[in-house]
Amino acid sequence: MRRLFLVLVLALAGCTSSTVDGAAPAASGSCLPSAPVSSAVPGGRAGARIPDLTLECLQGGGRVRLTALHRPAIVNLWASWCAPCRTELPAFQRFAASVGDRVLVLGVDTGDTRDHGAALLQDTKVTFPSLFDQDSALLSGVGRSALPVTLFVDAEGGLRYLYNDKALDEAGLAQLTREHLGVAA
Repeated sequence: MRRLFLVLVLALAGCTSSTVDGAAPAASGSCLPSAPVSSAVPGGRAGARIPDLTLECLQGGGRVRLTALHRPAIVNLWASWCAPCRTELPAFQRFAASVGDRVLVLGVDTGDTRDHGAALLQDTKVTFPSLFDQDSALLSGVGRSALPVTLFVDAEGGLRYLYNDKALDEAGLAQLTREHLGVAA
């Protein structure tokens, strides 16, 4: 009986409901802000899921599992060598500031070097969290080969929409977020 109790305690050790301020705690060692508890969006299309990858934070250390974001997210794949990415990153920053904690805006520096990625973030004054994917695993995991790519992901990791076209602006981001995540910006 004592052994069963110990197994249950250890299994539940990582499970918490929320903090006092109503936000779920960020993953240990993560570069992401805490997720609001009430951020769930209905599930995505059957079978369409974001790839189950764990990526390192571009700056500041830590790792993030993409299937465990637990909130609606816009995941923008970018690189310092990608001209449309350089154009759209400031729009993503302004959009991230306007939606606050209703939607996580997350960048993924793809097929790049940490130094070049960090320099671009500094040049463009981007402060939303960014991950590092030197091997372009996420890009190939969603079946794409060209940047920029933007993924609209629900709170359960369902891939609601994949955008792979010209650089997005704030109006385009707001429209796609409303349409695919049900969140007005």
